[in-house]
Amino acid sequence: MTAHRNFKRQVRARAAKTGESYTSALRHFRPTPAGDLVPDARTPGSVRLAVAQTPVREDPRDAAALRGSGRQVRALMREAGASGARIVHFPEGAICAPHKRVMSVDGPDAVGPADWDRCQWPVLQAELASIAELARELRLWTVIASAHRLTEPHRPHNSLYVISDRGEVVTRYDERLLSKTKVSYLYSPGSSPVTFDVDGVRFGCLLGMEIHYPELFAEYERLDVDCVLLSTTGVSPGNAAAQAQGHAAANSYWLSFSVPTQHSATAPAGVIAPNGDWLSRCPVDGSPSLAVVDLDDAAEAAAEAVTHARPWRRAARAGAHAGHRVADPRSEDRTAAF
Repeated sequence: MTAHRNFKRQVRARAAKTGESYTSALRHFRPTPAGDLVPDARTPGSVRLAVAQTPVREDPRDAAALRGSGRQVRALMREAGASGARIVHFPEGAICAPHKRVMSVDGPDAVGPADWDRCQWPVLQAELASIAELARELRLWTVIASAHRLTEPHRPHNSLYVISDRGEVVTRYDERLLSKTKVSYLYSPGSSPVTFDVDGVRFGCLLGMEIHYPELFAEYERLDVDCVLLSTTGVSPGNAAAQAQGHAAANSYWLSFSVPTQHSATAPAGVIAPNGDWLSRCPVDGSPSLAVVDLDDAAEAAAEAVTHARPWRRAARAGAHAGHRVADPRSEDRTAAF
């Protein structure tokens, strides 16, 4: 406890000296398992994040609907820019989430291989280009979901484009662990995690059904991300929100949970702190909207999750407990009496 008090005292001293918030100051240090303080190998900055909920349309043949989705995305981008956000994050299907029966070559009464020639690719690409141009104008990093076309005969990826504040696609995340329907009929799976930095804050991306795979969230913890951006169309949305809280708390990082407006009554979009608490959520009334959060301005309890829980869990996984094991027959005997 003394080491813990000393640690907090040093963090507060830095905050008083620099004018930083407690949360921002403490992220310049990491305690070792022995309780000593060491400088963090990377000193994350601060960033204002806006997470969006938007209506999802399911027919990529409908050019007017695609354009309507693009207009809605750009309206929320302008709202995010006016709020001072540096990055805005949209749900899976923000432009379109093609429905398996709309795409099926076997017709709407049976699910079969997708006919991607039905997609209005020129319209979709024009909307994405307009989104990128607005990102440049607003100086706003934008993470937007879309199908990513591959060379025939390969199916597209289900992807998240990361567009920088210069309007350039700097990387792209492709959903890796797809549902059975997606991988059988709709998409080609991706192959790797993706990270990117904005103002010293490191982000990772996950998409769709990947909420159900804790190993993907643990992978991003090992990659030292500060915030995971999860975009989904909503799989049992209330359950997915609870899972998202668990992933954030287990890995001690922020998690941006972006879902469609259709699920807002039970699971509105929002941002989860590193201790699993919701920091901000969108309205539950089904309206297209944003939740805006400063990632360096969480509660002290959330900040301590980053500074204490995360390094200690890393140490435990690396074998820090081994030196405390004992050679005792009663330890080895699994049927020993009380």
